[in-house]
Amino acid sequence: MSGKTRLDILLVARGFFESRARAAAAVKAGRVKVNGQVVLRAAHTLHTNAEIANAEIANAEITVSGAAHDYVSRGGLKLAHALDVFGFSPADKCAIDLGASTGGFTDVLLKRGVAHVCAVDVGHDQLHADLRADPRVSNLEGVNARALTRDHIRTPPDCLVCDVSFIRLSLALPPALSMVRRGGWMVALIKPQFEAGRAAIGKNGVVSDPAVHGRVCEEFVAWFAATCPDWQPEKIIASPIAGPQGNIEFLFGARAPD
Repeated sequence: MSGKTRLDILLVARGFFESRARAAAAVKAGRVKVNGQVVLRAAHTLHTNAEIANAEIANAEITVSGAAHDYVSRGGLKLAHALDVFGFSPADKCAIDLGASTGGFTDVLLKRGVAHVCAVDVGHDQLHADLRADPRVSNLEGVNARALTRDHIRTPPDCLVCDVSFIRLSLALPPALSMVRRGGWMVALIKPQFEAGRAAIGKNGVVSDPAVHGRVCEEFVAWFAATCPDWQPEKIIASPIAGPQGNIEFLFGARAPD
């Protein structure tokens, strides 16, 4: 490479990240320094011989609050927290991960002994290479959660995890929920920014009003109770980390009837 190059492109070329999206997110979060200075624009251009130092990561290992974690994306911290609080174990089970993206949730399931997971995402080329290569993972890319059928799923799932964006959970969940075996469980990440409606969304796509957070959670619980009346819901808990732009998110868990 010679001349000038965008920062996000150069970060990928030098092996810090596997995609420009991940590089751009790290830049926006203030994790990347150029010649000792934090740069907050992924489109920042620089000479390709500039010395780049990442303040908190190396070799695409994302960190949160200065401490490294073991997952391919920080989203794994959210599911790991939920599993611990709700007492759910994926060990030796078959699972569906809706909205898999890079695979943070899938990675948690694998590290906790899942037998097989169908990683479903409407996008393409997002799942981490290590997960794509794992024989326990079926990469169902280009599949909309609303169009998921039993033809997509090798084995009926014992558990379902969900982290979707730009769609309401009440639209994304029903097909997969209908497949979960008796005695199974589910965890869904509730994102108010995609549930509250445009009028409740503030600057930069952030929902900051606690009253809106409460309304969104209450409406989801009511929908779930009407849709899955035999399931036993757990309490809703706050995500241990914020979402993009600092959005507060929540985790909901429930057990299917035996």
